[in-house]
Amino acid sequence: MKLAEIENPVRAAWLADQGFRLDPGPYVSEGYAARTLLQRFPRTEPLQKVTTRIFHAGRFRRQWTTDQQHGVPFLGSADIFQADLSNLQMITERSFAETPNLPLEPGWTLITCSGMTSGRVTYARLSMNGYACSQDVMRAVPDQTKIPPGYLYTFLAGPLGASMIKGGIYGTSVRHIEPSHIADIPVPRLGEETELKIDGFIQEAMQLRQRFEDGIQAATQDLFKSAGLAELLDLRWHDQPRDLDFTLRGMTPSSLRAINFAPRARSLVGRLSSVSHRTLGEICTGGVLRTGARFKRIDATPEAGVRLIGQRQAFWMRPEGRWINPNQSPSDIMQRDETVLIAAHGTLGDNEVYSRSILVTGNWLKHAYSQDFVRVLSGTDEISGAYLFAFFRSEVAFRALRSMSVGGKQQEYHPALLRQLPVPVCTASDRERIAETVRQAYRDRDEADRKEDLASALLGEAVREAAR
Repeated sequence: MKLAEIENPVRAAWLADQGFRLDPGPYVSEGYAARTLLQRFPRTEPLQKVTTRIFHAGRFRRQWTTDQQHGVPFLGSADIFQADLSNLQMITERSFAETPNLPLEPGWTLITCSGMTSGRVTYARLSMNGYACSQDVMRAVPDQTKIPPGYLYTFLAGPLGASMIKGGIYGTSVRHIEPSHIADIPVPRLGEETELKIDGFIQEAMQLRQRFEDGIQAATQDLFKSAGLAELLDLRWHDQPRDLDFTLRGMTPSSLRAINFAPRARSLVGRLSSVSHRTLGEICTGGVLRTGARFKRIDATPEAGVRLIGQRQAFWMRPEGRWINPNQSPSDIMQRDETVLIAAHGTLGDNEVYSRSILVTGNWLKHAYSQDFVRVLSGTDEISGAYLFAFFRSEVAFRALRSMSVGGKQQEYHPALLRQLPVPVCTASDRERIAETVRQAYRDRDEADRKEDLASALLGEAVREAAR
């Protein structure tokens, strides 16, 4: 529960500033403290003065498609935080053309404006150029003749900007922010040299994130081509005949569920088995292949705890999660380098993270991970975790894993079927090249994080200096 600060009590004059809103949010949040601090700055400008537009797309009719030739990738309010945008849903070109405010451009600041996650901030990356984006995301379009785009994003995403954005939220079960609620946010001006330096860090981070996306996609393509499975790169799953009216002989008591024997998935598994391969169980002998242990979360401070990453946040560029006490948790919350984590619980919607994978390496080794992942750690030096990730992030692995589902509403994997999954094994030189492509992509991602942190630190230092 938030309380008003004794040193900064709510004042009657604030009611007029907030349009005489009577809900307590704007007055007990950190937003007014941020505005008070910015009043001490020698120069600030309202957000609406340094942007050409602040808008969202408005409601529109969505027609979905799975045909890449006639579709446009669509970003929902959670998708804008994803590190890898290669698995987005698509709307038809007709739906896209009928709504002029849908396409994004790199450098825009994106703010979620509807739902329980309202007020989160990110930026439109190079890979988002021309993509459609939901009406639940506001776009702040910087006027580049007045302010560098990277500097504006860094301020709005930082503590001062984020607190003022969230101070404008209204609603109960479905929370909202409108462009008019953030138009008057005071943006501090720190001088051309400082602002351009901050912008430079963000532009470099944007380039590095593009290299990350390009790198992991290139690694997957390289693996399938090197294994002689190039045709599986264009899977077109939904264009194949549906799994209806099929028969099966020689069943065992291990499973009687139809999805485990669906012809489309069995065809994929058969194709994987037709080339040089090892089963996942063989690869992980001496390593790890299991879900995590269930445990009670004991909260801790960031200084004394570790950040716990769940299934949703694991696929974001920068993770968010609660801080827990690692000493009161099982040891398998921490992962060894190049462990592949597969989202292990969920439903079968194509846009769900269930059966999607991440690689734990670099900066992400310091985080803890919930029990809702299958831990895949190779038990042999011949097949690295980076190589395995290039396979598991593919659409082929996604569909094969889903065919192994058991359960009712919440699905998980049949352990015997999971161990039998064939993994293509390329030559030693191919495996090393593919793994190095993945490792370089993750080094680029870590460097992008570092650049953003440098931008944020420089902004914080400049703000403190100017506020004295």
